[in-house]
Amino acid sequence: MTDTLDPARRQRERPARPSRSTGERSAVSRLLLAGGVIAPLLNIVVVLTLGAIRPDYNPWVVPDSNLELGPGGWMQITNYIVTGVLLLAFALGVRQRLRTGRGSTWGPILLGIYGLTFVAIGPILPDPSLGYPPGEPTELTVHGAVHSLLGLVQFTSLTVACFVLARYDGALEKRGWRWYSVTTALVVAISYVAFALIAKLWDGGPAGLIERIGIFAGGLWVVALAIRLLRGPAAQ
Repeated sequence: MTDTLDPARRQRERPARPSRSTGERSAVSRLLLAGGVIAPLLNIVVVLTLGAIRPDYNPWVVPDSNLELGPGGWMQITNYIVTGVLLLAFALGVRQRLRTGRGSTWGPILLGIYGLTFVAIGPILPDPSLGYPPGEPTELTVHGAVHSLLGLVQFTSLTVACFVLARYDGALEKRGWRWYSVTTALVVAISYVAFALIAKLWDGGPAGLIERIGIFAGGLWVVALAIRLLRGPAAQ
């Protein structure tokens, strides 16, 4: 039978194909989200490795940021900057995926602030503290005070991001993920307060260990969020 459809009608009845630009945007989005998997794991591996091999450094007592000081400090500085850039990329990817709903605006913003603090504490060094580097004075300096303030912003932004995205999951009735986010927020907040108190009041106390619990718990939450978003168009 002769096809009597005119060319214009045949064109209209052809199934729509995904546009090339849509596919490219999806690929870029996935690349950005991958930063959320890589960044925390990179930071955890570097912190554990440097803490184990650095002479005179006691990871039980001394915070991870003191690895920026002393021999080989450039490695931790580089780690912070690279981690921060990857987290900033991740925040952009989250914004592309979470376009509507509770937390879809402030969640990515807070994650972006979290990433930005890593970039900033790279070149802004802490003051020597808790015996490291050995023999260095523990006087407060301007850059040391700014570094401490950035650390507070870092823990606070991640804590609030966890709560904000817990609301997002609550609206979707994802109770397991909601409680995971709430629990992570509490662990991060409590670890920071406990770290600050132990560093002030307990000479030789496990300040470094307590701080790392919060850092690693928050980092693994970021990894879990990134994997969720990589698996679907929105947090599932």
